[in-house]
Amino acid sequence: MKTLLETIQHRRSRFPADYTQGEIHADHLNQILEAARWAPTHKKTQPWKYKVVRGAGLEKLGDFMKDQFEKNTSKSGIKARKMADKMQQSSAVVLIFLNRDPKEKLPEWEEVAAVSMSVQNMWLMAHELGYGAYWSSPKSFAHMAEFQTIETSENDKFLGFFYMGTVESQTTDLPKRKSIEEFVEFID
Repeated sequence: MKTLLETIQHRRSRFPADYTQGEIHADHLNQILEAARWAPTHKKTQPWKYKVVRGAGLEKLGDFMKDQFEKNTSKSGIKARKMADKMQQSSAVVLIFLNRDPKEKLPEWEEVAAVSMSVQNMWLMAHELGYGAYWSSPKSFAHMAEFQTIETSENDKFLGFFYMGTVESQTTDLPKRKSIEEFVEFID
C-alpha cells in the first residue's frame, strides 16, 4: 500500500493527449469531489465552486472555447481547434471558480490558496484512483460567465480548467527536485 508521501511524490500532470477516452466512474468522481471538499479553509469559507463538464457538455465547452479564442484574439486555425480537441479528449473537465464572499472578510489571496488546496486534493485523489489530471490556468479570453451552459454569479472568479481522463498507466519516475537543505532554513 502506498503512503501519502508516495502518492504526493508520484502525482504528475497528465495532459488530455495522454487520455484513453475511458469513463471516470461516478463513484470515483464523487470521491475526487469529496477530497476537494476537505481542503483547509480560513474561517471555513469554503470558497471553491466547481462545474463538472462531461459527455456532450465537453463538445459544447470545446466549441465555446474555440469561439472565445477566435473572438478575443482575432486568430483561428490549428491553435483554436487544439483547444476544442483538448476538451473532447478528456473524460471530464472541472471548471474551477473562486466563489468570493461578498463581504470580503478575508484577503483574496487566502481564498485563492484555499481553492488551490482543494484542487490539489482532487488531483491527489484522481492520481490515487489511477486517473490522469492537469490544471490549466485560464487565458485572458476565457470569459466563462458567457458560457450559456452554466450559471455563474458576480462573485464567481474563474481560475481554470481541471482536466481529467483515463490513462494506460501512472508514471513512476521521480523528477529532480531541490533538496530540503536548498529551500529550508531551520531556526532554533
